Amino acid sequence: MASTITIPENVFYIIIAVIALIAIIFILMQWRRVRESQSQVEYLEKQAEVKKIEMVEKDLEQKRLVENLIGLPESQQEQLAQIRNDTGNMLRKVGFLQTELNERITLLETRNEYMQLQKLLEEIEKKEKEIEKKSEKQIKSKTKGGN
Repeated sequence: MASTITIPENVFYIIIAVIALIAIIFILMQWRRVRESQSQVEYLEKQAEVKKIEMVEKDLEQKRLVENLIGLPESQQEQLAQIRNDTGNMLRKVGFLQTELNERITLLETRNEYMQLQKLLEEIEKKEKEIEKKSEKQIKSKTKGGN
């Protein structure tokens, strides 16, 4: 005889109701998360749109300022053009001098490194000579001791 567990019908319905309630709660929580994510995306989209509008406004204001500068008298416009030209020339000169300075620094660094390598080579050559002298003495002492 197989023993079977019998659950009263009312308890069975209660268990199904609890499972359904848990499923509904889970679904509602997920739906809430989706809604929050959607609202955050919408908020970020609106922020991006506001930033774009601000950038356009700034650009328009700068254009307006430039247009207002054009309204200067001709002599002031010429002075302004001369100042811009002089500034451009100075910037080119500074750039040229900076390049020349960098080249000279590189040259000095290279010379310094070359001199250090020369000194190191001289030291190595001295040590080689010392080692050769020591090895010659050892060879001579071995040949004298062997005779």
